[in-house]
Amino acid sequence: MAEEKAGTPSYEQAREELTEVVRRLEAGGLTLEQSIELWERGEKLAAICEEWLQGARVRLAEAMARRERPEGARPEEAPF
Repeated sequence: MAEEKAGTPSYEQAREELTEVVRRLEAGGLTLEQSIELWERGEKLAAICEEWLQGARVRLAEAMARRERPEGARPEEAPF
């Protein structure tokens, strides 16, 4: 998820909304149906955050691999 897909919130937006969902669930006073709907929304938001984080891990690993291997070098010529 390197770029924001249409209709998919950014990591920051999803995290903020997830924080609000948790706050509302912890505050209580909701009907069972409202609680279930919020829980389901929270699960979706957590999955979106995880997808963003996984994409960031992949990009970081790729950047680190490029840094370790000089441009144009074959893998066996890499410094390590």
